[in-house]
Amino acid sequence: MKIDPRHYQILILGALLVYGLGWLELEISTVNAAAILVTVLLTQFAAGRVLKLPGFDPRSPLISGLSLCLLLRTDTVLLAVAAAFITIAGKFVLRWNGKHLFNPTNFGLVAIILMTGRAWVSPGQWGSGAFFVFLLACFGVLVVNRAERSDVTWAFLGFSIAMLLGRALWLGDPMAIPLHQMQSGALVLFGFFMISDPKTTPDSRTGRILFAFMVALGGFLIQYGLYRPNGIIYSLAFFHLLVPAIDRLLPGPRYRWKQAEIRNEIAYQGGKHETRLKGFHPASAGGGFGPHGIRILRLLRRQG
Repeated sequence: MKIDPRHYQILILGALLVYGLGWLELEISTVNAAAILVTVLLTQFAAGRVLKLPGFDPRSPLISGLSLCLLLRTDTVLLAVAAAFITIAGKFVLRWNGKHLFNPTNFGLVAIILMTGRAWVSPGQWGSGAFFVFLLACFGVLVVNRAERSDVTWAFLGFSIAMLLGRALWLGDPMAIPLHQMQSGALVLFGFFMISDPKTTPDSRTGRILFAFMVALGGFLIQYGLYRPNGIIYSLAFFHLLVPAIDRLLPGPRYRWKQAEIRNEIAYQGGKHETRLKGFHPASAGGGFGPHGIRILRLLRRQG
């Protein structure tokens, strides 16, 4: 039986947070971290009750909350709570054709930074030790391979590295400079755990590679053209707006949803497809999906 990739993400992100707090002395208090995690779970629960979803699944909000803990820095717990609320609420409000329009964590980060000016992302907080980056990358490979989105990760990292090397060659910089820039835990964390989100990347492999190129190029231009830090964070938020157009131009199979997600999505759409789902049994959506499961997926792809 294939294990849900979110279990790996929770385990890895949780271990990174504990390691960061206990040994790396990250610039986040345990109070802020606890407030973020409690807020994302409560917001997910409340949204489920308001929308009358059939069940509460803590995995997705936990992944978003742990990612916020690792990336978001602010000097007040209220802003940490606000970022956590925006992160989860945004994925219920900002949707297109059954997909999240933005990666929830990315949206929460960009929104709280732009709205307040009192929050930031610390890209160098993990240090530049090659061993740690390699270890983090290995964990990330495990996750993205399970999530069937390793292509967008490798494409993004490949384009980013090529741009850094090209810039160094153009300027005549020693190779030690781009090599140091590559040794960033934040870059690896972004590549393996944020841009690879199967719910917000294009459906086709060609579309995902194109998306990775655009995000890498946008981040490079923001970082080295506009001289703003964290260019990839802003670039990802902007190019997420183009994913619906990419899916239309380069269509592909939608990421396979779990049974609970199918039921939640149907409930989220207000039950307007109830008559089309008569006779559906949950077992028909598993394994090879069967005729009923295929009809469900086709229905969701058309109606969101």
